Amino acid sequence: MSQDLTDRHALSLHRRRALQAPALFLHELARDELLDRRDTVNRSFTAPAVVTPYPQLWESVLPGARIVADDEVLALEPGAHDLVLHALALHWSNDPVGQMVQARRALRPDGLFLAAMFGGRTLTELRASLAQAETAVSGGLSPRVLPMGEIRDLGALLQRAGLALPVADAQDHVVSYRDLFHLMSDLRAMGETNALTDRRREVPSRAMFVEAARLYAEAFPEGDSRIRATFEMIFLSGWAPDESQPKPLRPGSAVQRLSDALGVAERPLEPGED
Repeated sequence: MSQDLTDRHALSLHRRRALQAPALFLHELARDELLDRRDTVNRSFTAPAVVTPYPQLWESVLPGARIVADDEVLALEPGAHDLVLHALALHWSNDPVGQMVQARRALRPDGLFLAAMFGGRTLTELRASLAQAETAVSGGLSPRVLPMGEIRDLGALLQRAGLALPVADAQDHVVSYRDLFHLMSDLRAMGETNALTDRRREVPSRAMFVEAARLYAEAFPEGDSRIRATFEMIFLSGWAPDESQPKPLRPGSAVQRLSDALGVAERPLEPGED
């Protein structure tokens, strides 16, 4: 039996700690982008649901919506919703396909699934600096930043989950910080610090973080003696299957030749041509 990637108990503790002095600007950005994408669809949604670790961000902007935690088993009823939003939590799931399947089952036919999650380019600068510093200071390497999916793989998960008309796209958001320690403080205030099951449980030496801060500042400056941090946000969309949706044509069913559409003469291949 494989071990879970995420320690869900630790993640819950981190999120509760974050609420003491939250810095949820990336969650707010994801929320606003998801709502914008909903609004581009020429349809009125009357039974929405939101999966989020921070319900307080959604209660005022989507009144009447069913708001549930991003637990491994989502508290959603089958066929109860015409819209399910998964708000910047899918990257922590131990079974992202399972989360999408549950969202699809909660949708009515031709209902819409929209998700925002962090992608593989997120915190690339921090990963590199911590890895180099830990190797130099302790001679070893341990998992300190959550591995996140690539857009080409995440789009395929929508199809595996049984969602139709899948679309995946990404946005990079670059945030500047005074130094590595201020970046890590913001990550704590987002509830996005290390909750990996395989993380080292002992407190790392301060020397390692001092060295990581030095390496970070040298390799990833952002002007005015600041550093940059990249957050890749991936957006996924798919529809619960329905007979009304467009279907691809069967191979060989075209009624017009490509040469006619292009206005060129058609000729057979000569021997040796390919």
